[in-house]
Amino acid sequence: MPARRSECTAPIEAAITHADPINIFSNNSFSWESIVRFIPLIIALLGVQLVRAQAAPDAEPVQHEFIIKNFKTESGTVLPEAHIVYGTYGKLNAKGDNAILLPSHYMAEMHGYGWLIGPGKALDPKKLFLITSELFGNGRSSSPSNTPEPFHGPRFPVTSIRDNVEAVHRMLTEQLHVQHLRAVIGFSMGAQQAFQWAVSYPDYMDGIVATSGTAKTYGHGVVRLEGQIAALTADPVFNGGDYTTQPTKGIQAFSLVWTGWLFSQEWWRQELWRTNDSFGKTFDEVVDHFRTNFIPGADANNLILHMRTWETHDVGKTPPFKDVEAALRSIKVPVLYMPSQTDLYFPVTDARYEAAFIPHCTLTIIPSLWGHPAGAGASPADGKFLNEHVSSFLAGIAKN
Repeated sequence: MPARRSECTAPIEAAITHADPINIFSNNSFSWESIVRFIPLIIALLGVQLVRAQAAPDAEPVQHEFIIKNFKTESGTVLPEAHIVYGTYGKLNAKGDNAILLPSHYMAEMHGYGWLIGPGKALDPKKLFLITSELFGNGRSSSPSNTPEPFHGPRFPVTSIRDNVEAVHRMLTEQLHVQHLRAVIGFSMGAQQAFQWAVSYPDYMDGIVATSGTAKTYGHGVVRLEGQIAALTADPVFNGGDYTTQPTKGIQAFSLVWTGWLFSQEWWRQELWRTNDSFGKTFDEVVDHFRTNFIPGADANNLILHMRTWETHDVGKTPPFKDVEAALRSIKVPVLYMPSQTDLYFPVTDARYEAAFIPHCTLTIIPSLWGHPAGAGASPADGKFLNEHVSSFLAGIAKN
């Protein structure tokens, strides 16, 4: 835990942080006697700044943007400019063989994989080059909320998982000059992308990891998503997507429906929300938290676009394949498939069905009551389980 700043140390820390340290000694506010007294503190603070400078590149992703001119989506719409926001941790090594892609999940941005990244975790940015790409529609990459006419708001085209994979492939090869990935690791919609990478670019990576996500959205998932869209759009303020203020009641209704699917029934019965103070201290507080603060600051059209991207996903529609089974059989690389035992979005039965068609698949079920977010390390036990298995998988593909 960082030391508490006091009125005595604040001016010295400010001088070290914002100026040449030599200037401390020319500052008339300090006597030589006081400077001598503070020498140990000065040395300590200089050490803190050095540690911060050394740790910064690994602790936080560096944000980048890639722009594609005249990007044609699967639907046939051509966006004059498609923007992909992404983050990077670490550096590409001389051999170019240490890159791992972590594609984002629903409404997430480049910080969405902290549960896997860092000291003692599966992904060490001091050794690996990590790229965290952001989906179209998240409000930072090209989205209904930030695209100019004529593709603004509800006029923004539905972008498929394949659209996102194609755009990121261009970013990797054209801007980052990554010719091969060690792995694609994805949670939820990130898992959908991981499967699509393995089908669209079967030789581009050494392996994929998919947690809490499938290669196709089946009927039950489509019905759930349509129910959430219906809840959001029922708000008269939505106005067909041409709202002047966010349809707050609709977004809250959407959030509450979503929350009913987020965790398992047993999670609610055992009141596991009590293990996380940020959810609230009582059941009513928890429900109100998710209703009013599910995705803070989200734009309604962005929320809907991501649901459309999610529900239309099917690797079986990738040319030349005719169905999901054929597409899955085409996967060449090893796959670590990790569904959550209690996921209501992507039920474990769907994962078992798909795994049977993947030639080199390890199906490892996350033994958790946390439902869908177990695949993102929702509890300490989930995080430990995921990191251990992902680490082992990466070590295995490295040997091969």
